Amino acid sequence: MSATLVVKGLAAGHGDKALFSGLDLVVAPGDVIGLVGVNGAGKTTLLRTLAGLLPAEQGAIQLNPPTATVGYLPQEPDRRPGETVRGFLARRTGVADAQLRMETAAEALGSGVAGADEEYAVALERWLALGGADFDERAEELAAAIAELDRPMTALSGGQAARAGLASLLLSRYDIFLLDEPTNDLDLDGLARIERFTAGLQGGAVVVSHDREFLARTATGVLELDLAQQQVNYFGGGYTAYLEEREVARRHARERYEDYADTRSDLEARARMQRAWMEKGVKNARRKQPDNDKNVKAKKIESTEKQAAKARQTERLIERLEVVEEPRKEWQLRMEIAAAPRAGAVVATLRGAVVHRGAFTLGPVDLQVDWADRVAITGANGSGKTTLLGALLGRVPLDAGSAHLGPGVVVGEVDQARRLFEGDAALLDAFRQHVPDQSPADVRTLLAKFGLRADHVLRPARTLSPGERTRAALALLQGRGVNLLVLDEPTNHLDLPAIEQLESALDNYPGTLLLVTHDRRMLAAVHTNRHVDVADGAVSER
Repeated sequence: MSATLVVKGLAAGHGDKALFSGLDLVVAPGDVIGLVGVNGAGKTTLLRTLAGLLPAEQGAIQLNPPTATVGYLPQEPDRRPGETVRGFLARRTGVADAQLRMETAAEALGSGVAGADEEYAVALERWLALGGADFDERAEELAAAIAELDRPMTALSGGQAARAGLASLLLSRYDIFLLDEPTNDLDLDGLARIERFTAGLQGGAVVVSHDREFLARTATGVLELDLAQQQVNYFGGGYTAYLEEREVARRHARERYEDYADTRSDLEARARMQRAWMEKGVKNARRKQPDNDKNVKAKKIESTEKQAAKARQTERLIERLEVVEEPRKEWQLRMEIAAAPRAGAVVATLRGAVVHRGAFTLGPVDLQVDWADRVAITGANGSGKTTLLGALLGRVPLDAGSAHLGPGVVVGEVDQARRLFEGDAALLDAFRQHVPDQSPADVRTLLAKFGLRADHVLRPARTLSPGERTRAALALLQGRGVNLLVLDEPTNHLDLPAIEQLESALDNYPGTLLLVTHDRRMLAAVHTNRHVDVADGAVSER
């Protein structure tokens, strides 16, 4: 079904804080709209509003035709207790809900309820449109790449859960797709598959993604939620064109304001001078002339009146100036990674290391990381990258072999699950557990530099968004010195300006780096001198 989503005058906010207003958007068949903005600008709020999960504060959302299906896939696959992989896929694709509606209508039909035949026909049509008829067969085809379909979702590894999320997308047959960070945790194969899927959609899509390469390859237009300027801007063309047009637009906005400010300043200076001349003329006219020459006095009064008229004219010019608001200065993350004194020549070693996790085996691994090594670690989801990091850091017990962390090694880590800040303690208290020598005031100041202000620091850490937890983890790297930096998918949940700041900070970091990422632009931007590949538990270097 060809469907169009039309949004007019949409507004949203959190409490007294406005996120966006006056948002107009048309998503037509084949459109892939990249939705961008800093963390907290309202991207997820917009997607949830478009999906009907949140009420619109103002404005209207229309579907044409009204029976079109809209699918919202959130950024973190919610693993419900007792739900199997099959159940997860059915729920995320909308097939489970459509099946329930159809069964309910069938029961009503069997009971002779008036109008049940029409309800059943509508439910059946929806179930068929969402791919219910061949759902099981299609799910079986993808099962090998995920896990057994009857396995509990809570038993999946992070990589398997990411593949389950990808499978739910590939199985979906919505008319309009609303995708929140669909590239998180995907390996290169998964990224290639989701790119092909998104680029080949016949229906429209609105996509939030931190992956710049994905946006560059798929987006046909970009909708920017500019929190600093309180503006909503739409840019036609792809992501690369958006970056160029945005830079031009910002430069022109600054130039328009400076022209306005210069013109107003000149007119105000002229008006002040004219008023000063007028006041001087009034004083001179009042002063008694030596020869009591009435003609001289009249001329001075006339000159004064002319100056007054000119001053009034200048003031009217100022009033008629079209006011140009000064572009607000954007908050920008200024990130540094504090370096601890260097460790010994050998930072970490694995000798014949083997780790068994169920049916999965990592190793045997022989690996040595030396001081100032910058190691990129790549591999498919589920290949063992995170397990390798855990073994190197001594966090994962070995079933064979040995692991050794060098003397003086101070580890700073951003783990894939962002577990440092997920408990019930307030963010301020959770942060101070890692930097007990810093005062609450110092911690507040540091967190504020990372966009975590008063309304964040007293909240339970677990209530923070994934992006906010990631910023807190990065703030910790700046708050205490480290000499072994371990980053496991650090770009997940970060906004694009923050990713660029992280890349810049990594350039200036002098210590040892272990970097796990599938972000292709980060791999190209960050200097590394070693490349370790993990495939099905085997570790090799190239």
